[in-house]
Amino acid sequence: MPWTCADIPDQSGRTALITGANSGLGLETARALAQRGARVVLACRSLAKAEAAGQALSGDGGGAGELIPLQLNLADLTSVRQGAQTVAERWGGIDLLINNAGVMAPPRQLSAQGFELQFAVNHLGHFALTQQLLPALQPGARVVHVSSGASYFGRIAFDDLQGEQRYDAWAAYAQSKLANMMMALELQRRLDRQGAEVRSIAAHPGLARTNLQPTSVEARGSRVEALAYRLMDPLFQSAAMGALPQLFAATAPDAEPGGFYGPGGLGNFKGYPKACRIAPAALDTAACERLWSVSEELCSG
Repeated sequence: MPWTCADIPDQSGRTALITGANSGLGLETARALAQRGARVVLACRSLAKAEAAGQALSGDGGGAGELIPLQLNLADLTSVRQGAQTVAERWGGIDLLINNAGVMAPPRQLSAQGFELQFAVNHLGHFALTQQLLPALQPGARVVHVSSGASYFGRIAFDDLQGEQRYDAWAAYAQSKLANMMMALELQRRLDRQGAEVRSIAAHPGLARTNLQPTSVEARGSRVEALAYRLMDPLFQSAAMGALPQLFAATAPDAEPGGFYGPGGLGNFKGYPKACRIAPAALDTAACERLWSVSEELCSG
């Protein structure tokens, strides 16, 4: 039998924080967890977006769980620190941290701290948030890193992480998604060494219809990309289906620490959740440790 939202265990009394909870995969993840009784912190780039998401979920019968808006801009490490501090002070322990938000293939832009935007939002912002919330994670908590099939094609350009020498939007995206996968595995290794009762798990949505595709097309004005999406439309699945792998990683009893889950259909493009092959580059433990150290240095500056 395929795993669906109906299989999510009761989440009453548990607190979940979801980045990018105002649209796409994040909104569907918030909806599913709230319907199972979780208190859901809707962490969004602006408070207005977070409040609008809460109103939308409440208006369509979002469930019994409390919905809490939180401003948290992953492109600004100061905002990340402030958001994490607010969470720790106001709501205490976290049971689910779902690092979901992301940007995809924009023209080269910089974060508030001067980092390439995709590396900053998709990786560094989530790295910093996870580090700051580790003390707040309850026994049995899970950290879910939303990666992508693009991780298979990624390469960590340690000599040019910010794309200053050469910038290719899709290569930068693949780098950030590989970084998500590497951090999921490295975090689990570190948790294991500490004897922590926390699972670090990665997931990817396959080809899911979200606002990432039209935003990418609009940002770069690429007619070729727009045509490609139209031709590929039959391969896409809904955002609700795309959210299932990360919901499985967050709640399924048999989701393995250090596992990677995605759609089970042909090519892992769509379908119900199943375990997926991890990108070989993410299995390089020395590279994972190096990326962790570099990320700590960048986030502490």
